[in-house]
Order: sequence, then C-alpha cells, then structure tokens
Amino acid sequence: FSRRFGFEFTDGQKRAVNEIFENVHSPTRMNRLIQGDVGSGKTAVALCGIFMAVKSGFAAAYLSPTEVLAAQNYALLQKYFPDYRIGYLAGGMTAKEKREMKEAAKRGEIDVLCGTHAILQGDVEIPSLSFVVCDEQHRFGVAQRSKLSAKGHDPHLLVMSATPIPRTLALLMYGDLDVSIINELPP
Repeated sequence: FSRRFGFEFTDGQKRAVNEIFENVHSPTRMNRLIQGDVGSGKTAVALCGIFMAVKSGFAAAYLSPTEVLAAQNYALLQKYFPDYRIGYLAGGMTAKEKREMKEAAKRGEIDVLCGTHAILQGDVEIPSLSFVVCDEQHRFGVAQRSKLSAKGHDPHLLVMSATPIPRTLALLMYGDLDVSIINELPP
C-alpha cells in the first residue's frame, strides 16, 4: 500500500507502520499516539493503518476537527482507496445528505467514514468499525474519542498530533496510549 504514495517512507514512518501492524495483530486493542512535525508523514502512516482494516473486511473512521481538514482528508481517502467506498459526514451538509450517509454507514455500505464531530452523534452507526483515526487529537477530548471508539466493537484507536509533547508529559496525559514519534521529514 505504501507504494501508492510515490515516495519512500522515512525510517520513522516505517517504524510507526510496523508498530501499528504489530498492535492490530495482537490480542489487545491498539491505543496509539503518532507524534510528528507538520509534513512528517503522519497522515500517510494513518492511511496505512486504515488499509490494514479495510483490506481485512472491516470499516474505518477518520475524524478531523474542522470541515476544511475533513474535506482534505476525504479527498485523500478517495485518491488512495479507489476500490473502497468512502463516506463523508460533516455539520455543513444538508439534513438529507446527513441522513443518507448515516443510513449507508448503518447498512455497512461505507468502508471508511471521514468527517468532523458529526461522526460522534449518537445516531451514527458503523457496524464493522475496527480502526479509528483521530487527527489533531488535542482538538478532541477523551470523551469524544471514547464516543467514536464505542461505535464499534472495541476498535483500534490511532490519534495524531503535531504538537511536541515531551515523552514524560505524554505518559502522564496519555498514559493509556503507546507513542510513536516520527522525528524526520521526508526528503
């Protein structure tokens, strides 16, 4: 899947993808924070994790804090997952568009649901949800991440942040998360 990007992953990206791979193949649920500067390739790593889920026949969700970022991520998902059904759900959609997307997700017709806080609504159901990406995790609270995780059967959770957090502070703030650091930028 990484060949779809047209560039060689950095050692940090490869390490993060391998850590995700090990997590999703272990008997316990993944709770992982990927930390790296803007442009370090966190999104490419997250897409690899999503691919692991959909290739195995499960659904994934990609939560973004703003509609602008959600729309960008939706376009990326459409580009890198041409053989899968990608859905979009955001507050700025019409009531009819939201209802139709929620019904499609509930019927299992969506492989990856991308969107904003709208995904967190109680009436959004994703039956085979197994992998959740939370972009710019500092813009979401623990309760919001928990709401999304509760939508599936204990899905794997990958949160991303460009905000540098010292390792000791990360352990205090996110003690339940394993931390992957991408400390280099692609050439």
